[in-house]
Amino acid sequence: MIVTTTPSIEGKKIVEYKGIVSSEVIVGVNLVKDFFASITDIFGGRSGTYENELIRAREEALQELQNRAAMLGANAVVGIDIDYEVLGANGSMLMVSVTGTAVVVE
Repeated sequence: MIVTTTPSIEGKKIVEYKGIVSSEVIVGVNLVKDFFASITDIFGGRSGTYENELIRAREEALQELQNRAAMLGANAVVGIDIDYEVLGANGSMLMVSVTGTAVVVE
């Protein structure tokens, strides 16, 4: 399955549009990760714990998107858009939503 943020795939011809596909993944950030992230905030630097959660959530959302496209008979998804949101009363959850257009290319 080819996935791309561009509206077309170089060297490939879109022969059929299957429709819009989307996927959302919400992950909770636990107290231990919050504690280590707050230490990083105090001393500066990157928060590896949050980065790893975002990477995991993005990869899961992209995989689910591909699965949904495949169920429609597509072999590619073009025009992918990835959005990140913070949810929950204290911003304790992260949401990654991915959308794109499922297509058949040859």
